[in-house]
Amino acid sequence: MWKPSQRIKYQTEVAHWPTKDAAAGAQLFSPITVGSVKLEQRTWIPAMVPWRSNEAGEVTQDVIDWYARFAQGKPGAIVVEATGIRDIPSGPLLRISDDRYIEGLKKLVDAVKEASGGQTRLLIQLIDFLNIRRRPDPEKYFDRFLVITAEHRQALALQDAPEAKVRQALASLSSKTLESTLSAREWDALQFGARDRVTDMENPAVADLPKTLPPLFAAAAMRAKTAGFDGVELHYAHAYTMSSFLSATNTRTDGYGGGTEARARLPLEVYEAVRETVGVDYTVGCRFLSDEIINQGSGLDDACFFAQAFAAAGMDFLSLSRGGKFDDAKQPRVGAAAYPYTGQSGYECMPAYLSDEQGPWGRNVEPVAKIRTSVREAGFITPIVTAGGIYSFDQAEALLSDEKADIVGFARQALADPDWFEKVRTGQGSDVMLCRYSNYCEGLDQKHKQVTCELWDRTELNSKQTVLATDGKRRLTAPAWTPTP
Repeated sequence: MWKPSQRIKYQTEVAHWPTKDAAAGAQLFSPITVGSVKLEQRTWIPAMVPWRSNEAGEVTQDVIDWYARFAQGKPGAIVVEATGIRDIPSGPLLRISDDRYIEGLKKLVDAVKEASGGQTRLLIQLIDFLNIRRRPDPEKYFDRFLVITAEHRQALALQDAPEAKVRQALASLSSKTLESTLSAREWDALQFGARDRVTDMENPAVADLPKTLPPLFAAAAMRAKTAGFDGVELHYAHAYTMSSFLSATNTRTDGYGGGTEARARLPLEVYEAVRETVGVDYTVGCRFLSDEIINQGSGLDDACFFAQAFAAAGMDFLSLSRGGKFDDAKQPRVGAAAYPYTGQSGYECMPAYLSDEQGPWGRNVEPVAKIRTSVREAGFITPIVTAGGIYSFDQAEALLSDEKADIVGFARQALADPDWFEKVRTGQGSDVMLCRYSNYCEGLDQKHKQVTCELWDRTELNSKQTVLATDGKRRLTAPAWTPTP
C-alpha cells in the first residue's frame, strides 16, 4: 500500500474520557432524526466488508454474529456492508439481488434489534460494480485473451501472417516495444487485468447502464424494506459504478458524462427510482467522496455540487468518504486482481499510523465540513455523516459542537472495539481498545480473507467459546466485555 514519504510514526492515545454524567449531556449521545427514523445517538458504523458470506451471497451465521457483535455496543446506526444488487457470482459478498435473499436478511435485522435492545437502527448499503479480471499470465494473455487486430499486424509488418505467428511475435517483444505496440487498454489489461469502465460505450451492457441500474437499485431497496431494514445507503463512493459516473474522468457523451450536472444525472435517476419504489416514509441516503485524490479526478468543488444536488432531490442523509480508486492502484501480482486501496487515493481512504505531518486521523474532517457548509448555505438541513480516523470522544464531540458534521462515523475504531459506544456512554472509556491504525484489517480485506482485528487475539484466543476464522489462528468477533455496574 502507498505510504507518505515522511513515514512519521504515530501512536493512538486518549488522555481524557468523559464521565457518565458528561457523556449524558454530550451532543454525541443526543438523538437525531434521519429521514423516517430516529437515531438514539449520533454515532454511526459505516459499511465495512468482512467477507463473512458464502459464494451464494447469503446471510450466514458468521454474518449474523458479526453484526450482532457490533449491535451489542448500541451505536446509533450500523450500515451493513456493500451488498450486490445484481444476481451474479461475486464471491463471499452479500447479495440482495433476488427475493430469495429476503429471509436471511430478515434474520440479520432481527439479530441486530435483539443484540442492541432495539437501540440501533440498521441500514444496508447497495452496490453495483463492473467486471474486473485478474492480472493474466503473459503467456496466456497473448495465447488466448488478446484479440488480434489489424493494428497489431501493421505494427509488426505481419499483415498476411497466420494469427498464431502474430501472437508469437507479440509475446517476444520487449516491454518497452510492447507498450508502444498495444493499445493503452490492451497494455493496461496485461499489466493490471482487464477492467470495464463506464466510458466503454462500445460495450452494450455499459452503454445501457442508465437504463438497467435504476430498476436494479429500486428492486434491491424494496427487498431491504421488506426485510425490515430502517433504510438504505446507495453506494456512490470509491472505485465502483456509481462513483465512476460522478467522477471527472467520466467522459461519456450520451448526457451521462462530462460536466458535473451530466455526471450527477444517473445517481439522481437511481435515487428517484428508489424513492418512487420505497415511498417517502423510508430512509434513503448515499455515500460518496469528498475528493477522489487522483489525477484529473473529482475534487471538493465537485463534491459540494453533488451534495447540494442530492439534498435538493430529497436524500435523507449524506455520508462522506475519500479516495479508494482503481486509477492509482498498485500493480497486482499475476493471478490477482487490482485492489483500489493500494495507491495514494487508497491511503487517503484508510490512512495508517505511518503518516505525514497531518497524521492518520481526521483527514476527511475539513473537506466534509466545507461540504456541510455548502449544503446549509443552499438551504438544506440534510444530516451529514463524517468519518475517517476518529477514535476519541473529544474528537467526535468537537466535530458536532463546531458544526462540522451531524453524525460521526467510527469504522476501524468500532472494528477494534464494538463496545466503544457503551463504554464511553457509561463513563468507562478507559476500557476502550484503541485502534492502532496498523491496517491489519485492510490487509485481510485485500486478500478477501475474513476481516478481523489484531487486538482481538490478545484475549482468550484459546477459549472453547471463541469462534475462530477458517485459518484457525484468529477469532471472528471481538472478545466480550462485561461492564462495571
